[in-house]
Amino acid sequence: MKKLLSTLLIFAMTTASSAYAESEFSDSLISIGVVVGDLDKSLAFYTEVIGMTETGGFEVPGEFASKLGLTSGATLDVKVLRLEDSPDAPQWKLMSFGDRAKPQRSDHIDGFTGMQYITINVKNLTPFVKRINAHGVKLLGETPVALGEDRDFVLIQDPDGTFIELIGPLR
Repeated sequence: MKKLLSTLLIFAMTTASSAYAESEFSDSLISIGVVVGDLDKSLAFYTEVIGMTETGGFEVPGEFASKLGLTSGATLDVKVLRLEDSPDAPQWKLMSFGDRAKPQRSDHIDGFTGMQYITINVKNLTPFVKRINAHGVKLLGETPVALGEDRDFVLIQDPDGTFIELIGPLR
């Protein structure tokens, strides 16, 4: 019986590792593009309130953006942010088209379909709450709310209404 269990365990570990090795993806990170109403305002929010780092950017000319199926001819000016300046950190890509894109703002995440919120886990919520208050960003619900012994939850919205959950201990 022990030999059978050992064989099954080795088979399961080999199968799991070869399934990972056979992934269709060349990179396990997802980069997220977010269309915002005011690029400068959103850049300030994500860098000054959330604490993201601007790590680069790029432009896609309108004709090429149209060829790619991304826009109807509008040029993309993309600012790339990350939680830390590391190639392993996911990209939060901000771009704006001014009044061309229509906002979908809701008071709760159940107001629209599509991406409504992001979750960011932090080591200490206190500096985030201080920055949130200093920038006049509204805490939503009754947050901060304790999630357990050493985890708390804060909910805010970015300038365009995307919900941001911050989870970590209040110290």
